[in-house]
Amino acid sequence: MKQLIFIAIGGSAGAVSRYLVSKGVNLLSAVIFPYGTLTVNIIGAFLIGFLFSLFNDVVIPVHYKSMITVGFLGAFTTFSTYSLESVNLLLGGEYKVAVINIVLNNVLSIVAVVGGIFLFRFINHLGP
Repeated sequence: MKQLIFIAIGGSAGAVSRYLVSKGVNLLSAVIFPYGTLTVNIIGAFLIGFLFSLFNDVVIPVHYKSMITVGFLGAFTTFSTYSLESVNLLLGGEYKVAVINIVLNNVLSIVAVVGGIFLFRFINHLGP
């Protein structure tokens, strides 16, 4: 139960941080490209890589690790976890699995977004 509370605390902070960073970056750029999301994903990927390495060398209670990685970074961006998993596959020599992971995560996520848009449009047009 303690670990879940710590994850929830980290998740709250990560979600608010994602919003603030993304909105702040987007306000600074006057272009259509989603630099806010790109910035959040790059920061998150960098942080999870850094913390993964740090946590292998430093003893820290598991509930703090979970608060930071699962909670904060999970809410800040799931891209960081995906990136770490892909890198670990590559470092482990699992090149084929890494490529499949990268392709499926990107392609299927985009397809899911499009599917969600079409489903909403379909349901929205059914009403009065």
